[in-house]
Amino acid sequence: MSHKTPGQLLYTNEHEWAHIDGDIATIGITDFAQSSLGDIVFVELPDVGRVVDQNETFGVVESIKSVSDLYSPLSGEIIEVNNDIESSPEQCNQNPYDSWIIKIKLSNEDEVQSLLSSSDYIDLCNELS
Repeated sequence: MSHKTPGQLLYTNEHEWAHIDGDIATIGITDFAQSSLGDIVFVELPDVGRVVDQNETFGVVESIKSVSDLYSPLSGEIIEVNNDIESSPEQCNQNPYDSWIIKIKLSNEDEVQSLLSSSDYIDLCNELS
């Protein structure tokens, strides 16, 4: 099964996507992740102002199948959370790339180099399918 992987985004092995705009990263879960989870019924959001390290858990997404941690692809301060996701978590299933979860002000822009390109992420998804 083919999953959407927009070429302008970067990805993690844990199935988060990141859109980088200057020193701000917008983070969400991938189409592969939402498809694997099934119907998402709850998203636990972090507090604005929290500082996270790369690969640190920042929240939880719960579906009818399972509960999964959300990992921050990059280090920095959480400057915004998408409260619409909290009240309508199904948006993550319906349009995962417009349904961002958090925005981070990056503290180490060099970490961006460790993220996967869309073609690398497609390869990862194909290995897991």
